[in-house]
Amino acid sequence: MSDDPVAHAFREERAIVLATLIRQVGDFQLAEDAVQDAFEAAVTVWRRDGIPANPGAWITTAARRRAIDRLRRDQSVLDRAERVAELMRLDAQHEEPATDDESAIADDRLRLIFTCCHPALEMPARVALTLRALGGLTTGEIARAFLVAEPAMGKRIVRAKRKIADAHIPYRVPDDEELPSRLRGVLRVLYLIFNEGYAAAEGDRLVRGELCDEALRLGDLLVLLMPDDAEVWGLSALMLLHDARRDARVDEAGRYVALDDQDRSRWNEDRLREGLARLDRAVRLRRPGEYQLQAAITALQMEADADWGQIAELYGALATLNPSPVVELNRAVAVGLAAEPAAGLELLAPLLDVLEDYQPLHTAHAELLSRAGDAEGAARAYERAIALTANAVEREELERRRARL
Repeated sequence: MSDDPVAHAFREERAIVLATLIRQVGDFQLAEDAVQDAFEAAVTVWRRDGIPANPGAWITTAARRRAIDRLRRDQSVLDRAERVAELMRLDAQHEEPATDDESAIADDRLRLIFTCCHPALEMPARVALTLRALGGLTTGEIARAFLVAEPAMGKRIVRAKRKIADAHIPYRVPDDEELPSRLRGVLRVLYLIFNEGYAAAEGDRLVRGELCDEALRLGDLLVLLMPDDAEVWGLSALMLLHDARRDARVDEAGRYVALDDQDRSRWNEDRLREGLARLDRAVRLRRPGEYQLQAAITALQMEADADWGQIAELYGALATLNPSPVVELNRAVAVGLAAEPAAGLELLAPLLDVLEDYQPLHTAHAELLSRAGDAEGAARAYERAIALTANAVEREELERRRARL
């Protein structure tokens, strides 16, 4: 339940506690298990004794003590005694280990994202593992982001953990010269965390604000860390521009509000202004990338009279940089809005099999069919989209659109 204090603490504190504990114990699985133990204990203790004044500190202390208990029981850990002693010292003095001054990374969560994005792991495995650990996303949510089956994604995450253990990949802060080679995976992680926050794949909320805020905060750290990288600025701009509309995306009754129908007075002017400024900074660096292009597209879409022809051209440029069926889908929609719906439907047709289980495809298909006057075809497409929708707010909106046909 949304008002459950343990569930609330899990959403707000888990990533912070896990990142800190991994740094302290140097073992991904041990830290993950200890944090899970701590939250399970909180269910019983908080119900009996009441909610602590600082839930995050309580969870951190409990997780560290559970890690100590697990280390004591694990006879396979060769340096068990030293690690137990260090954790006990931290627990007794409520201290944190000194940070690595040789790296510019100052935040545990960003530090861990770079660590998980190790070149020894395949890119999909890097991103999936980090999303599971720090994004707080379920295996199913990550699977939907990658357009793969949930069991396959579960196996991918397990293999990534096993490779980390077998290859003895250290959980350490990478040297500054190593950061650029890991940046692509880091940007992808932040992008997917923000996407899940901005348009939750399931549940009864359209927006998971805590994920949006986390991605934005980490984006701010990245622009401080790598101020000369255009894609860092581009991604930060993209997230800020989208997030500026957060409050206007649902009405007072919690119903979905499409972009064209939104009350612009509810847009966050500070974030909109900062997003445009960061997009301008990315453009001035003269190294266009996929996130910079997406930010430019978003800025155009937010204009009162959007130029869909220009948006379609930018999607074409994006398809050159990052070819994918999803980009082609967005280009098809832009073409359909810029010209005749038939032109968009022609581009969309080859994607119907490729993205068969991708809900936005069927939503876009329904919209273009409706504009083309094919109410029967639009109704069938809406039915398919509704069947693939696990988010209650989105489902209700799709049902309303179908009913209006």
